[in-house]
Amino acid sequence: MTNKTLAIHQYFPDASRLILGTMNLGAWDESPITTEDINQAFDLVTEAIDLGINVIDLADIYTYGKSEKIIGELFKRERSLRHHLILQSKVGIKLPPINTSTKITKQYDLSADWICESVNNSIKRLHNQNLDILFLHRPDPLLELEPMMQALSTLHEQGKFEYLAVSNMHAGQIAWLQSATSIPIIANQLEMSLEKAGFVEDGITTNMSENKQYGFPRGTLEFSQQAGIQLQAWGALSQGLFGRDEVATDKLAYSEEKLRAINTTRELIQTLSKEYEVENNAIVLAWLLRHPSGIQPVLGTSKSSRLKALSQATNIQLSKEHWYAIFEASRGQEVP
Repeated sequence: MTNKTLAIHQYFPDASRLILGTMNLGAWDESPITTEDINQAFDLVTEAIDLGINVIDLADIYTYGKSEKIIGELFKRERSLRHHLILQSKVGIKLPPINTSTKITKQYDLSADWICESVNNSIKRLHNQNLDILFLHRPDPLLELEPMMQALSTLHEQGKFEYLAVSNMHAGQIAWLQSATSIPIIANQLEMSLEKAGFVEDGITTNMSENKQYGFPRGTLEFSQQAGIQLQAWGALSQGLFGRDEVATDKLAYSEEKLRAINTTRELIQTLSKEYEVENNAIVLAWLLRHPSGIQPVLGTSKSSRLKALSQATNIQLSKEHWYAIFEASRGQEVP
């Protein structure tokens, strides 16, 4: 596959097509980080850099802050690592504390105070490394725009982050936020995958009743391309749903019809992986990469051995016939 110019290259010309995710660095419990966690992360990050993957995706809530702390320990161990990476992290989700008798409801919080506290804590966990991109993780229905933007402006002036971005937001929300700040909003991270293909279905089912069933925010794909906003995909591999060798049988999670579609797709991907001489999940990623909007998939693996196999997706380009064949199989019927 030829190198594709991405929207993010306006700001980071060397940004990689793939993103290293860190959601599962450390354990999702109250246990402290371990030397094993740090060593595993070191192998993961150095392998990513060797493969040309230089964007690393974090969030203040990932493993209750341990993910950021583990990466911070890497920077403490090997300061030069930071210079190879584009560092992005997210704020705006408030999780209930672990093992507390006090009932606290999970909530979204984009208040000025919470953003300032979260950003400063993230930087502290990252061994005093500032962020290249600060993401607002989820829309907060109680957001007060002016105080939030004042807080973000102060943090930006202090050099704590360079650019803004959003996650799980639609075109109208992005335009509204951008109207209130001169700090560029340069990316939007959404769930996009072969399983969650609403970003495709939204366009091809226009003026059809089926269009009502897809959760992807209508018009956001086109708005992002028009505005030069980088699209990033979380959940890009759907936890390996289509790349597994074993037959999918979970009748609690999927209907009989959906299971047939999953297994038909899985078999097709196995056939194509042999033709393209890559691993199964590389075909799944290649399907996403083939879309002309220039999506950056976030890779959620915590195993350095998996990164090399997944990175093969950037070396191939599916034919249009194969792209549509995979899409038809996954949706369980031909396109309208």
